[in-house]
Parts: sequence; structure tokens; C-alpha cells
Amino acid sequence: MASIFWDTNMFIYLMEGNSEFGESVRDLGHRMEARGDRLVTSALTIGEILVKPIRENDIECEKRYRAMFSRPEIQVVTFDASAAQHYGRVRQDTAIRVPDAIQLACAAAAGVDLFITNDDRLSRKNIRGISFITSLARAPI
Repeated sequence: MASIFWDTNMFIYLMEGNSEFGESVRDLGHRMEARGDRLVTSALTIGEILVKPIRENDIECEKRYRAMFSRPEIQVVTFDASAAQHYGRVRQDTAIRVPDAIQLACAAAAGVDLFITNDDRLSRKNIRGISFITSLARAPI
């Protein structure tokens, strides 16, 4: 059983039915479930995924998105004092943008085994507290 953090883009692909990556994310989720892995993301992911339905005043979509993140099989970590400590380390690399640094800091504070993103810039980083960062296509599951 592994603790696996999904970056925001994974949820967007899945929930918006992205034709290029949606099926791959769905398959990844099924493999994780079969293995008994724990799905982790941050509260920032919820905020980022709610932007579109709020902008479009799509209340039903907003409710569906919020309901997804209240499911017990998804652990939502917050940006707390522990994450802030990791954030300070992550931001030493000025190439990492603030939202990405928050995601990585939350994942590091949670001590995840794997961080999955489709941002190749991040997949080349080594962050203390995260065992491995990879892209969706290269996820070793």
C-alpha cells in the first residue's frame, strides 16, 4: 500500500473527461484501488478545481466536485505549520511556482510515496518528504 498524491491536473482530467488523459487517470485510480493505495491531495486542489464551475455559475457541477473531495477514500491535506516548513525548503528553487510549491509542500508534509503530475518540470525535482515525483505516463503502478 502506497500513499499517492495527485496534483490538480489529474482531477481535472478525470472530472472534465479530458479526451487525452481522462481514461489514463481513471485506469490509474482503478489500479490504486486494487492495490489498496491511499489517494492524497491538498485543499489547494479543491480550490483550483472549483474555479471553472464557480466562474460559470454551475452550481450542480460545483456540488459534484465538492462531494468528490468529501469521500473518505481521498485524504485532503491542508497547508499547516508542517507544510509551511516544507514550503520554505521547496521555494528555495525559484523555478517552482507558488501553487506548485504549495502542492509539493503539502505532499511532503504528508510523507507521500509518490506525487503524480503532468507537469514535467516538477517530475525532475527531488523534494524531501516525497519519495518519487513522476508524470501520469510514467507512473510505476
